[in-house]
Amino acid sequence: MSIYLSPSMLSIDFTKIGEQLAMIEQAGTPYIHLDVMDGVFVPNISFGIPVIKGIRKASGMVFDTHLMIVEPEKYVEEFRKAGADIINFHLEATEDPKKVIDRIRATGAKVGITIKPKTPVEALKPYLAEVDMVLVMTVEPGFGGQKFMEDQIPKIRQLSEWKKELKLGYDIQVDGGITQDNVRIVLDAGANVIVAGSAVFGKNDIGQAAKGFMDIFKEYE
Repeated sequence: MSIYLSPSMLSIDFTKIGEQLAMIEQAGTPYIHLDVMDGVFVPNISFGIPVIKGIRKASGMVFDTHLMIVEPEKYVEEFRKAGADIINFHLEATEDPKKVIDRIRATGAKVGITIKPKTPVEALKPYLAEVDMVLVMTVEPGFGGQKFMEDQIPKIRQLSEWKKELKLGYDIQVDGGITQDNVRIVLDAGANVIVAGSAVFGKNDIGQAAKGFMDIFKEYE
């Protein structure tokens, strides 16, 4: 199983954005995680389409775009045009998840679907055959640097079991409070795309922090 690191730009130093993106790219990081917050679906505002469009010119990494916004179906085309390679929306943010999935698929982007900690994993099951990635939040979405919620691990295990049982190929992504000290817990449960913010961009040696995660991943591949 291939395992990928997706450092969260929520923790990047925006005064050194080009330099820090280059550090993780040179370290071999395949993805960059872009947390888009609207101040409505979550109690915080981050960045949007103009920022993604700007950094697209500076990076060849896969843009793993996590939409924490209401009515994501209205905006997927614009995020794709801005450079998003994966568009991941929250199940809780729309009244018609199938419509969002179809719109993302129509743009040519990969489709991701996300649940917050209080949402039961069973709510995802009707959509698993139609998505490329499932994201389990292990913190309440909206802010970086929060403590990992270990009680979300059963969701990862269940998604891994369904993946085998239903013979599906979706990636299982985990986001929230992940560090090199606890990442093995989610890997053991079946996750294969790891979002890490402050555990990468919050370190003095960003490239070495990214490599540290990837060295752990090699134990599982």
